[in-house]
Amino acid sequence: MPANSWKLAPGLNNVGSFQVSGRPFISGSCLAPASGSALVIRFPTVTKWFQIEPHSSMEDRELRVAFSEQGLYGKGSSVAGGGYNYKVHASSSFKGPNDLKVSELWFMSEDASNTVTFDIMAGLTNVQISSLYTADRTINGVVEASGPNWSGSIGVG
Repeated sequence: MPANSWKLAPGLNNVGSFQVSGRPFISGSCLAPASGSALVIRFPTVTKWFQIEPHSSMEDRELRVAFSEQGLYGKGSSVAGGGYNYKVHASSSFKGPNDLKVSELWFMSEDASNTVTFDIMAGLTNVQISSLYTADRTINGVVEASGPNWSGSIGVG
């Protein structure tokens, strides 16, 4: 056994990293652009959880949220205009907290002419973003190039 084999950096499956309270992250008054362009928020480390809070003045607008650029724009989906994303508005029940391991979130307004303002909070772990990257692999017969675990190409947007 190699010397100091117990000195391992926290990784994606490190249970302790997700059992402790998260280190706080918050960004207020984020502006999701109108359909066609996107805002991406990249977290410094992997999240334990996150919560999206659209401003109450945005009651009549929907915010499109995805875990990757491909998911935001509907790439990889057989549904016209679909994609692997979800929509949040001020009265939504899916604002969070969402108990998910993510490294970034992608945002866009569903409206082609209006922006959406929102706040985001997250609990961060000590798991480095680099632990999310994979080597080339085949999943369900689909070859995925090396890159982030959540590419948006096979149902995870």
